[in-house]
Amino acid sequence: MTLLGGIGLFLLGMQTMTEALQRMGSRGLRRFLARFTRSPLTGVATGAAATAVIQSSSATTLMAMGFVGAGLLSFPHAVGIIFGANIGTTFTGWLVILLGFKLEIGLLAMPLLFAAVLGRMLLGGTWARVAEALAGFSLIFLGIATMQGAMEGFEGVLTPGDFPPDTWGGRFRLMLLGVAITIVTQSSSAGVAMALVLIGSGAIGFTQGAAMVIGMDIGTTLKAIVASLSGSRAMRQTGLAHVVYNLITGSLAFATLGLTGPLVYQRIAGGDAQIGLVAFHTLFNLVGALVMVPFATPFARLIEWLLPESGPALTAALDDGLLRDPDSATAAARATLRRIAEAQFGALGQALAPGGDLRRLNRRAERTGEALTALEDYLERIDLSLAASDDRAHHVALLHQTDHLRRLNHRMGQHQRIAALLEDPSLARPARAFGALLRRVSATGPRPSARDRAFHALLSRRLERLRRQSIAEAPARDADIDRLFARTDGMRWLLRSATHALRYLHYADAAA
Repeated sequence: MTLLGGIGLFLLGMQTMTEALQRMGSRGLRRFLARFTRSPLTGVATGAAATAVIQSSSATTLMAMGFVGAGLLSFPHAVGIIFGANIGTTFTGWLVILLGFKLEIGLLAMPLLFAAVLGRMLLGGTWARVAEALAGFSLIFLGIATMQGAMEGFEGVLTPGDFPPDTWGGRFRLMLLGVAITIVTQSSSAGVAMALVLIGSGAIGFTQGAAMVIGMDIGTTLKAIVASLSGSRAMRQTGLAHVVYNLITGSLAFATLGLTGPLVYQRIAGGDAQIGLVAFHTLFNLVGALVMVPFATPFARLIEWLLPESGPALTAALDDGLLRDPDSATAAARATLRRIAEAQFGALGQALAPGGDLRRLNRRAERTGEALTALEDYLERIDLSLAASDDRAHHVALLHQTDHLRRLNHRMGQHQRIAALLEDPSLARPARAFGALLRRVSATGPRPSARDRAFHALLSRRLERLRRQSIAEAPARDADIDRLFARTDGMRWLLRSATHALRYLHYADAAA
């Protein structure tokens, strides 16, 4: 019962510390990943560093998925981050062995926990997150001390002979035991800590622990499988990549355990089984990543071939799994907005071009309208309760963009007004110019410029002048009132459509 309590303390400490570190470092780590991931190899380095900082390979992988969905990273580069995240998870083992077993700071964790909880209650902002992370840190080592104390009761009762022997069959059963432990605890770090406690109490030997650790690495893929089942293509690809990669590295480590195990135990750890176990865990993940990096691109292409694109392309980035990380969900929403805008601007720009076909606009407007509905629902479900003020401002900018695209989508169906524009010689020229602007933005992306604002100001003045001139000349020319109204409606359509396009560009700059 005490052993189970120690495992519970460890898991609670890991969860508390990870969530606090993630909230403190999420934005900086996102920038770090986006800036320095330029190849699968740099992806390995950034993935390992990010996971070591926030102590969560799942969070790192989620960020990578958000970047892929937003078009900021290619899938092969994201695969490198997945490789590196496995290396980063081994940092916890070093933390446990050096501080928990060699320095034995379990007693020091008591006053640290008191101070951390007090700080969490009295402080706010970043300092409250720091206190929360320290509280989790303290619980981790209290959990280790509790597990060590519990294992003292098994001395002489539980021995290496009670576990499967150091044979191929025995190692395989130990590996399956490691898989089972990780599935139950949902944490490979907790499994490694348990293995270290078992080695420290003499219950298992180094090779037995190494086989279990291999299984623990494979067992972590269950979380990826479950998370990806109902996710989008990007989520399922990431989950499959994680599973296949861990199976490959685990198989290599298992096949070479008889050779690499004694080498690590004797040469690197100097006969210290606990240090040897952590070193083995790091080494086989590091070697596995280095072996796979040259094949990252074909590996990614294989995953993409196994899970091809399905469903609406415009909303492919809107993955419910990303909602666990508001930053990643916001990046996915931003990417979706850009795709919808490119589709709208491209379709409307082509319709306003010489020889343009208005009949295609109905199909395009229906498709982009459905995408906007899905996006509005997704934006509503992003949790901003713990977001910073500038994150909220970015979210508001996304809502403004969506609103302007929705209004522009409505105007795409007003064919009579568009036709009136193109048939009027004095209005056709500014309409063609607006179409050229839309086509340029669709091709180059939402980058507002002084030229766009100048165009809108010039268009507004010209249309206002034409409107007043048309109304003033109507009595003298005995004009057809219906034709006059059709002309002014066309002017109004052009000006308001240009306004929505420019406001979208303005808020795209604000939401970046």
